[in-house]
Order: sequence, then C-alpha cells, then structure tokens
Amino acid sequence: MLPYGRQSISDEDVDAVENALRSDWLTTGPLVDEFEAALAQAANAKHAVTVTSGTAALHVAYQAIGAGAGTEVVTTPLTFVATAAAAAINGAKILFADVDYDTGLLDLNAAGALMNSRTRAIAAVDYAGLPIDAQAFKTLAHRHGALLLEDAAHSIGSQLDGHTVGELADVTTFSFFPTKNMTSAEGGAVITSDDVIALAARRFKGQGLVRERDLLRYPDEGPWHQEVHAFGLNYRLPDVLCALGLSQLLRLQSFKERRTSIHSRYSDAFRGKENLRVPVVSAGADPAWHLYPLRVPAARRRTIFERMRERGIGVQVNYIPAYWHPVFEDLGYQRGMCPNAERYYSEEISLPLFPGLTDPEVDRVIETVLEVVGE
Repeated sequence: MLPYGRQSISDEDVDAVENALRSDWLTTGPLVDEFEAALAQAANAKHAVTVTSGTAALHVAYQAIGAGAGTEVVTTPLTFVATAAAAAINGAKILFADVDYDTGLLDLNAAGALMNSRTRAIAAVDYAGLPIDAQAFKTLAHRHGALLLEDAAHSIGSQLDGHTVGELADVTTFSFFPTKNMTSAEGGAVITSDDVIALAARRFKGQGLVRERDLLRYPDEGPWHQEVHAFGLNYRLPDVLCALGLSQLLRLQSFKERRTSIHSRYSDAFRGKENLRVPVVSAGADPAWHLYPLRVPAARRRTIFERMRERGIGVQVNYIPAYWHPVFEDLGYQRGMCPNAERYYSEEISLPLFPGLTDPEVDRVIETVLEVVGE
C-alpha cells in the first residue's frame, strides 16, 4: 500500500539521534535550546517553545494567551479535532465559522460575524499547507481585543507575500508528527515574538516551575529550591527528539521543493478534467504543501476512496468537520452549521504526498485516479 504520508529519514538523521543517545542528555539538555533557536530563526520569530506534540502546542498556546473558562475561540471546522479540543479542554467555548469553499481556509467574514467581547482568540488553520492571511486575521482579532493563533501544523516553511508562517500571528503552533513537513518523531512548538506569551508557554509546559531567585516567594530555602506559582504540565520535548528535529530542519527547504514538485504534477494532470477539482492557491502564497486535497463528486467519494485503496493507493480524507464528532454533538453542535466546510469535506480525498514519493509512483497515483474516477 502506497501511504498518503511518510517520514523521510536520512543517515544524517540517524547519526544525530545516535549522538544524542550517546551524550549525557536524553531529556532536557542543550539540543532543546539549539532546536528552539533554529525554529525561531526559521519562523522569523523571537521565541520558539518546543513541546511533545502539535496538540500539546495548541494546549500550551491557548493556556499562554488566556483562552480558558469564560472566553470564546472562533475557529474552523475543517481541521483535525485538536484545534478545537485543546481550547475546549482548557474551558473555552468554541464557535465554528465556515470556510472558503475554494481554499478550505477559514473565511474572514464568517469569523468576523462571530466575534464579540468574550472572544479571546481566532484559531485559523493553514489547511493542507496553504497559509492564511495572517495580517488580515490579526487585524480582525485585535479590533475585538482578541489574538490570532495560527495552527500551522501543516505549514512550517510556507510563506505568504514574503512573510514566513510564524512571523505575523500573535502565536503559531507547529506539529512534527511523522507525516508532517518535517518530524521529530513526535513533537511540536509554540512560536511567538511576544515575551509574555513565550514565558507563559515555557512555564506551563514545564510543570509551572519557577527557578529564578528574584521571582521566588521563599528564595532562602536553599540552592535546590524551586516553586510552582501556577499549575502546569510536563510537555517537555527531550534532547533525543530535538536532535532529529534539528537534522530534519536542515532539509526543510528540500522537502518543500519535492512536495511542491509532486503537487504541481498532480495539478497539471487533473486540471480541467471532468469531475475533478484541484487545490486553489491563494495569490502571493508559497506553500510548503502537507496535503494534496483533490476533490471528487460527493456522491462517489466513498466508492472512489475504497477503489483507490483496493488498488494499493493509500488515500485519506482530511477532515470530518470537527463539530460532527460526538463529543461536540453532545454539547449541542449540529450538522449544517458550516455548509462550505461540509461540502468541502464531502468531496475531499488526500492523495499520497511526501518527499520520498518517486516520479513513477506519482504517475501510478495519477493513472489510478483517472481510471477510478472515469469508471
């Protein structure tokens, strides 16, 4: 079965991990600081706080910006459930705004219609790797006294109008899951240029521990002393995984180039074909594509999906609208709330897209799609 996503691990990656394993540090050590500095530089931001997953990054980010009980978060339903769940579990009320049917990105006007004095954040997702208009969403959020969280789980390395993802939003989250644009096996990061948000994120992901003497309530307890002033959790990314992340980050540009090449081959093959709709690219966007979301007739999507898999092409669907999950359904969210997102979902199939995909394999995917859709 040809998977829809797969990590790309080189000998250099293996060597980096082996060196970390042979060092004095397995968990929080010097490679954490190096990886965070490299990520901040790659995102053109001041701070990067590494954590154990993309979901942890979302949870830490929501906590750091105060998106908790008594607040609301406006977000997209066309995303993995974690985008909304991490805010909901933090106590925030989730308001789902519809997406643009062409791009699958959160619609600016739809989000604006849900803003009010309780809104703490807009959480917009760079769906498939296509970056949101961060400046427009940040302007909207700030107009209402809120902040912009850019869920960039799909888009490290993407740019819009020359601005790198992570550069403009108040806070950005990355995921380094194996199928993402780069990996640390598991892992994620919170990116921000705000010192207060960065400190809050760092505190929360590290059990809330305070070690700075001038901040301690009881500074004379002893040189071993540390305190917790606000509760936190252990979301620390270990050195050994940061070693892999650092090595992978060196190849991010080559990963992007290969993903772009495959994406273009697909679009060239499918553009203009009956019953197929290729992804739309926003003006000024230079995406680091994570997914290739092909759209097919909704009435035949399941049949096409099953026949593709029968022929060894491991297609996927991204995503079921978040509020369709029973956990949200049981809270009163109803189908039909966001018709564009639901229509997009009903047509979407993700084709294999990863750097190690060979040209003959790409051709095989193209030929299979055309055969199956034409049946």
